[in-house]
Amino acid sequence: PSPPPVSQSSKKMSQPAAEKVKADEIAAPFREEIKTTIANLKENGVTPLLVGFLANGDVAAKKYAEWTGKACEADGIKFELREVQKEDLENALMAANNDPSVHGIMIYYPCFGAAPSFYGGSMDDYLRDTVPIEKDVEGLCHTYRTNLYRNIRYVDTQTRAYAGGIETATGKKGTKKCLLPCTPLAIVKILEHLKVYDETLPMGDRMKGKNVVVINRSEIVGRPLAAMLANDGADVYSIDLNGVFIMRRGKMIECSDTVEEILAKSKIIVTGVPTKDYRLPTQHVQPGSMVINISHFKNVDEEELLKVPGVKYVPLVGKVTVAMLERNLLRLVQNFHAKNDTSAGA
Repeated sequence: PSPPPVSQSSKKMSQPAAEKVKADEIAAPFREEIKTTIANLKENGVTPLLVGFLANGDVAAKKYAEWTGKACEADGIKFELREVQKEDLENALMAANNDPSVHGIMIYYPCFGAAPSFYGGSMDDYLRDTVPIEKDVEGLCHTYRTNLYRNIRYVDTQTRAYAGGIETATGKKGTKKCLLPCTPLAIVKILEHLKVYDETLPMGDRMKGKNVVVINRSEIVGRPLAAMLANDGADVYSIDLNGVFIMRRGKMIECSDTVEEILAKSKIIVTGVPTKDYRLPTQHVQPGSMVINISHFKNVDEEELLKVPGVKYVPLVGKVTVAMLERNLLRLVQNFHAKNDTSAGA
């Protein structure tokens, strides 16, 4: 006789207990790699200098800047927080752009919010695009942003010549990797740590066949994260107040599925809703799911989530984000500032 069917409850019982994963243990190997690279740089007379600009008077941003400064100091990076009035920010930024001792620049946004710029678009957008690629540690300027969405992974990528002398980037291998935004990059490294990326597949396809939910479509985190995962082969359900889209490599397709339907077919969930009122509907989270919270607020009822068998939950990503910020700084040094070759990793 055939064996009796396995019940849903039996399937759940076969899953291991839920687990909360700390960012510290994910960040630790990167921090050690960073310290080794900085020691090599200092032997060659280079001490990396990162300058952060704070022009919004935000107490939380200042605390984050102080935390970043402590992490940099611990790892051998010089960090300067320059607090300026927002009306003086453009001139202060230009001075840092032209200062050869500065290796990396970051700005604590928002500065002007949606206020328009004399140069077109918003003033914050203008500032992002004013940081040169040689110093843009956040990977947010036009060049890095455009390359991310076009899946061009190298600054000096190969080009293909067309009639009339026009050359177009192929996105194929070069020698200088593009920088990626720090928090989205941190999420990728967390997913690699959780063994979500399939290392048996070629680079660029290691998320093939996986469904991911990203509940946030901001230009700083949610959208670039969705694009990065899509460029690695995933189907990404990008959710915000304006609706749901499926992001696949180079495509963004409107989707009519409900959040419940999407969660039923996805086991990788990233929450980034910037409000204390939002909660992920944990009753729809599948056993064995990976849940990562990138919001400053708890988007998850932790107690309820950890009742779901096999869930791996990362409640905070800040320490991994800071490690990626430092790695990005070292990549800038490697790509544009250091005379001797030093590696900042993948």
